[in-house]
Amino acid sequence: MATRRYGTIVKHLTDDPDTAVELCGKLNDEILLHLGEAIADEVQRRAVEDGDQDAVIAEAFEHGFSKDGMASRPWINGPYVVCPGAIISKSRVNHRCRFVSVNDTWIWDCAELIHEEKRSSPGKTDGFRAVALLPKIERMELDVVTGRARSGQHSVDHVISYEVRKGQLVEVSQRNVAPKGMQ
Repeated sequence: MATRRYGTIVKHLTDDPDTAVELCGKLNDEILLHLGEAIADEVQRRAVEDGDQDAVIAEAFEHGFSKDGMASRPWINGPYVVCPGAIISKSRVNHRCRFVSVNDTWIWDCAELIHEEKRSSPGKTDGFRAVALLPKIERMELDVVTGRARSGQHSVDHVISYEVRKGQLVEVSQRNVAPKGMQ
């Protein structure tokens, strides 16, 4: 197979990013979907290869949790979206928790997950802390879900929604979730 030359195309896209929008408008739906998948795959590949996952995770375990052990909100660090999560158990049927959902899928099940590490929570209470790394994929949606279980019944208290826009994590909404019967 002959070597392809992309110099002119890359120069146009680099010199004038609006050229990418123009190019996308000229592609059929099948090619556009294929291109979108290829871009997301390339972003994830670069995040895996270019970032220092161990250092980012170590830093997140140091600074990604409040004094009571609850996970903080996610943030951007280099090529990653850093997502702490935690569960703090008072007993087998009572706990508080905060975890991230990515594009409507729990982070531990999402296809974009690069790496996740879990550790037991230090201190008197049971539970664990986790740090997950995602690539910065444009328009990725994250929900930070804070909830609790009482007497074995789980409920959601608060949800903060974010979206990756131009490489930044932007908060798009917050909502309190009233328990059933309290609306």
